[in-house]
Amino acid sequence: MAAELEYESVLCVKPDVSVYRIPPRASNRGYRASDWKLDQPDWTGRLRITSKGKIAYIKLEDKVSGELFAQAPVEQYPGIAVETVTDSSRYFVIRIQDGTGRSAFIGIGFTDRGDAFDFNVSLQDHFKWVKQESEISKESQDMNNRPKLDLGFKEGQTIKLSIGNITTKKGGASKPKTTGTGGLSLLPPPPGGKVTIPPPSSVAISNHVTPPPIPKSNHGGSDAGSWIHHHGQDTEQLHQYKDRV
Repeated sequence: MAAELEYESVLCVKPDVSVYRIPPRASNRGYRASDWKLDQPDWTGRLRITSKGKIAYIKLEDKVSGELFAQAPVEQYPGIAVETVTDSSRYFVIRIQDGTGRSAFIGIGFTDRGDAFDFNVSLQDHFKWVKQESEISKESQDMNNRPKLDLGFKEGQTIKLSIGNITTKKGGASKPKTTGTGGLSLLPPPPGGKVTIPPPSSVAISNHVTPPPIPKSNHGGSDAGSWIHHHGQDTEQLHQYKDRV
């Protein structure tokens, strides 16, 4: 099912490429472009690099009709399917395959050095993406294989929450205390519900002047004059007292 959903995308197109028949590798030192007949290419056409899934395909096609001349599947780069030569950055050796499973190694080359650079980078970017996708898929698989945590409540299990310093009592929440002016607490009213206001305290009269006693005398006239004299003094003192009060 996954293979059916994969689509082919184009990674690179180069209009001019030359193809060479190359001699077998003489040693492990690598291929050399100078061993080829560079002035006499065996075929010329255009090159396209496509990808389908993780595999890239180097396709050699006719410039006019687009007919496929040869194709090289690439499953890894760098690898055996595509190799660079030791003496030039514009030439490569690729392994082409037909539908029957037969394969052969041929040389390809670009006239423009920039085309060779694009060819190389296109393959590198594709397999860099393949590597990242493989790592992501592996991490996802590892996550799925880990045991899952059961965070649900078991039967009969409870949880206790503590929110600040809130306390409750039976019969309702506690009433806040009423404070008077200046932050002083007022006493609650008496059980009868009536408040008795005490009467204002009487102010004692100070500086009270007591009139002197009247002396007794055996002489009427003298006594009367003396009484009047003393009575006048007492009356004057009484008036002074009233004025002060």
